[in-house]
Amino acid sequence: MTRDIDIKSKDQVEKINRLACETPYEVWLYDGTVMLDARSLLGLYVLVGKRAKVVTEDNVNPRQLTRLVAKMA
Repeated sequence: MTRDIDIKSKDQVEKINRLACETPYEVWLYDGTVMLDARSLLGLYVLVGKRAKVVTEDNVNPRQLTRLVAKMA
């Protein structure tokens, strides 16, 4: 399951990382070329200024994912 997100700042990257660490399921970010684990802070900094997809397992409730992405924005 995926949702799009624009990553605009380092602060947003840190927020995305914190929220991903709080979820009971895996969260990745995909920018079209590379898939990054959202729980790994260092790799996420390459996404600043880019549009990415928030990717989770298929068994995640769509409403949960929508709320998560809204918090990340």
